[in-house]
Amino acid sequence: MTREGEVHGIPADPSAAISVRGLTKTFGNFTAVDGIDLDVPRGQVFGFLGPNGSGKTTTIRILTGTSAPRSGQALVLGEDVVAHPERVRPRIGYMSQKFALFEDLTVDENLRFYAGVYALDPAVFAARRRYILEMADLQGRERELTRNLSVGWRQRLALGAATIHEPDLLFLDEPTSGVDPVARRQFWDLLYELAGRGVTLFVTTHYMEEASHCHRLAFIYRGRIVAEGSPNEIRANLSTQRVYDVTVRDADLALGWLETADGIAEAYLSGAALHAVIDRGVDRGAGALRERLVAAGFADAVVVSVEPTIEDVFVNLVSREREA
Repeated sequence: MTREGEVHGIPADPSAAISVRGLTKTFGNFTAVDGIDLDVPRGQVFGFLGPNGSGKTTTIRILTGTSAPRSGQALVLGEDVVAHPERVRPRIGYMSQKFALFEDLTVDENLRFYAGVYALDPAVFAARRRYILEMADLQGRERELTRNLSVGWRQRLALGAATIHEPDLLFLDEPTSGVDPVARRQFWDLLYELAGRGVTLFVTTHYMEEASHCHRLAFIYRGRIVAEGSPNEIRANLSTQRVYDVTVRDADLALGWLETADGIAEAYLSGAALHAVIDRGVDRGAGALRERLVAAGFADAVVVSVEPTIEDVFVNLVSREREA
């Protein structure tokens, strides 16, 4: 019999940036977070992945002290965030998936507002303002209205505002949603810079390709953690299966065939191509799969064996959960 806040007798870890045991949150009859256990080491980029509605944002609200769980324990920077949220909030930053700054204020006015929220000393603010403007490449645009900035620039400004008080832990809830690929890459460069300074980053995203930028990952689906580990450890979930990249002119028709073909464990769109997953016990290689596709009427099919991506693993895990 384990106490509340423990899993299999293992207590929450106060040395971790975040340590969660048996965390549960319900809304009426709906369970948004279902007894999750999680440890986030300090100074790492931790990716919290899952589709929309999987429980990512609800978990963040609990960890930031803005929502109380039904049960379980959550230590944030060694403090019980449920019992003492006031001890945690000055040490964390939060950037939401929706742009949280004031669009009718200038860049500089937004920074001054958030400096006031955290009661920064004028000298400290002056130093932080210089750093943020340089980090976000916004020098010379201090008097520009925020609404006139592109989405990518606004996200940089929001990151600066969220870190103006130099938090030890930063929560980013789908920060690159709606941002173009180039701006997303630049934004992740800024996150790595913060991690290099010792800040722990807890990042939620539904962009599976961003997972490779994280030190560790956890996949949440329907409120439950279905996998956790480094990107390489996560990919090991497909060690008993082989993934093939299938390029064909009529992708929709080919997908329909792959989804019902014998021996194909999974088939789905992956970018402009298709991915077919086959259990190694019945796999006969790329040539054999191409022969089957040609026989089915897809004479232009090109089949190549590829290493599984994080997206491949996630699709596989979700399928298993649905079957279970």
